[in-house]
Amino acid sequence: MKNKTESKEFFKNKFRINSARLQNWDYGWNGSYFITICTKNRKYYFGEIHDGIMYLSEAGKFADQFWYEIPEHFQFIELGEFVVMPNHIHGILIINKNENTETRNVETRHLETKHVETRHVETRHALSLQIGKDRFQNQGKNTISSIIGSYKSAVTKNARKIFPDFGWQTRFHDHIIRDEKSYNWICEYIKNNPANWKDDKFYLPE
Repeated sequence: MKNKTESKEFFKNKFRINSARLQNWDYGWNGSYFITICTKNRKYYFGEIHDGIMYLSEAGKFADQFWYEIPEHFQFIELGEFVVMPNHIHGILIINKNENTETRNVETRHLETKHVETRHVETRHALSLQIGKDRFQNQGKNTISSIIGSYKSAVTKNARKIFPDFGWQTRFHDHIIRDEKSYNWICEYIKNNPANWKDDKFYLPE
């Protein structure tokens, strides 16, 4: 999590977004995106909150773990604040591409393919690394939608080992963070989400 001084530098020139561009915004462009993804029917698959503390279920641990693995599969992604809630996740994804991003991703996919083809001579450690890489399906589009699609697929595949009926809502909510003030407010909102659970719009009384 960046402090206010770091966040000021972070937003200087690099991630400030003109509102005029939003009408034709490409979700593969550099920027900071506040993401919310809900479970199907907002069912509590990911755990429970007691006294403002989130206790993750096994499925919740998958949702948590795989989010932090996103930059391993999409090298141009940086992560901001993140939280797993009983029936949704909130997180900030920061796209920070440079001119070599496309080339690097093509090379990575080529290496992964070659790695699979020669796995009969790989060590057990290398196979373990490959399993981690294969967890995400990088479609090469390098957009928010392709990243979230890969994340949701990875969580679904593993969560269904515990909850066979597990599913996400079809769509997810995204918000382009336009300035430092909004970034800091959203970070605080995400951090305080467990403590404010009963006032959350996704809270479903028992």
